[in-house]
Amino acid sequence: MSSRRWLRIPSLPLQLFIIIVLPLTLLLLVIAFGSLGLHQRAMRTMVGERDERATRAASAAITEQIHYRQSAIRSVALQAANVSEPEHALADASFLLPEFEGGVALYTVAGELLVASNGIEVWQTRAVPERLPSFSAAAATNNASILPSLMDPIRGEELMLIAAASDDFIAVGAFSPTSLVRQALADIFSSNDQAATYVVTADGNILFQGGTTHWTDSQLQEHPGVAAALRGETGTTYLNVAGEEHVIAFSPITPVGWALVIEEPWRAVTDPLLRATEMAPLILIPVLVIALVALGFGIRQVVQPLQSLEKKATELGWGDFAAIEEPVGGINEIQRLQTELIHMARKVQLAQQSLRGYLSAVTTGQEEERRRLARELHDDTIQSLIALNQQIQLAQLSAQDETNKDRLTMMQQMAEQTVADLRRLTRDLRPIYLEDLGLIPALEMLGRDMRQATGLSIVFDKRGKERRLPPNVELALYRIAQEGLSNVVRHAKANQANVSLQFTEQEVALTVKDDGVGFVVPESPAEMAPAGHFGLLGVQERAESIGARLEIESAPGQGTRLQVFLGN
Repeated sequence: MSSRRWLRIPSLPLQLFIIIVLPLTLLLLVIAFGSLGLHQRAMRTMVGERDERATRAASAAITEQIHYRQSAIRSVALQAANVSEPEHALADASFLLPEFEGGVALYTVAGELLVASNGIEVWQTRAVPERLPSFSAAAATNNASILPSLMDPIRGEELMLIAAASDDFIAVGAFSPTSLVRQALADIFSSNDQAATYVVTADGNILFQGGTTHWTDSQLQEHPGVAAALRGETGTTYLNVAGEEHVIAFSPITPVGWALVIEEPWRAVTDPLLRATEMAPLILIPVLVIALVALGFGIRQVVQPLQSLEKKATELGWGDFAAIEEPVGGINEIQRLQTELIHMARKVQLAQQSLRGYLSAVTTGQEEERRRLARELHDDTIQSLIALNQQIQLAQLSAQDETNKDRLTMMQQMAEQTVADLRRLTRDLRPIYLEDLGLIPALEMLGRDMRQATGLSIVFDKRGKERRLPPNVELALYRIAQEGLSNVVRHAKANQANVSLQFTEQEVALTVKDDGVGFVVPESPAEMAPAGHFGLLGVQERAESIGARLEIESAPGQGTRLQVFLGN
């Protein structure tokens, strides 16, 4: 008998356990623990990419500071050539002096010290003229050059020198490279950063060192990130330090040949999340078993019908009135609820049709008012400004005083800029490219104008065989794209936006996508106004006015995709 028991067919619960629960549990364990390795590699790469972006930003900040000081010294040299006394040049440039802790001095092209902002005696101890002959050969170019650094005997610290020449003078500024680096990095790295930061000169001197380091000064000169950055390379590498893998991001500071390196133990960032991931399978296993036993019937008769009804209700909220009439099954209460929703949807549809007619009239009036305002700005205001600009040009020809000429030149530039701004505003109010050339040229010009006005990278892409659409449809799609890009500029904090227009035989699809911060998409258009998404509400209304379907995909930190589908 005992041998025959093993041949009996197992009971249904045991069959469910052997066939469903046990394999599913084992699969869950394999996936959960197997994904830890993938997760570690992904987090390792993420930390490396983050640190590399930080080094690039820090290198750019330091480079910008150096370029700013070069421009400042060049302006001092040019000013010295235009004033009667060298002291006046330093007085006129007093607002630039705080950038040069070691002061600013003026020399003749022969190397004679004339005047200094912090005293001639200080500069006489620095032996600056020995560094000037190599610079004098480039004096005619008026470009600022970085001279060999020196140790200031008075301040007791290393100073960098930047010099620029005019016809008769050489301006030299001195500043502390250590202070420059510390100031630039303070704007990028917070005091809570776990990373160690190094800035090393081409000859191996350490200008800046922040955070916890595992390297001595002599070892740091052979640091792999330092060596690569000094060779002009930018990138990320990984190194085992004291039994712990560190991510090392490096970038050169090109104008001065320095190396900027960030080093960080990447596991210190990811360990809390990894521990939580390891505990997840232990929590999910009993929950999974209990849920399969207790909710088998409920999932089929309650949960799935409710989910289907919820999906159809969401589609109803976005304007698909036919979706709610498809039966979802389930218990009687769910079926009665669907019946009530069908009655409500029909009433809402009638009310919406009346409201849509009103909104269409309002939108038409708004577009007409925009067209009228754009025409008045173009025919009256812009023409008046052009005439004013011509009068300013005539006044420039008769002006004798240089000061008056400069003021007239400034007034001319302001008038031309105002004309350009008004023309851009006119194009926004009345897209003439849309009326004359069609939707695609209008969208290309829209992207170009917004890219020039905001600096945001906007890429336009057309797919399929182009064809003209009815004027009201083209205008609605243009306004939707315009509102989408405006939202990207105002709210998304994105680096790039993409506008795509795709033509197929069945439909036309307009897409506006960005890589910004994203947001939580409202469940229905009714939630847009309370959440402050009035622009999206306008997009929804414009899409419905031309019979198009609107889809919005977004999540915090994952960008936004806005799509409009219009069937033929």
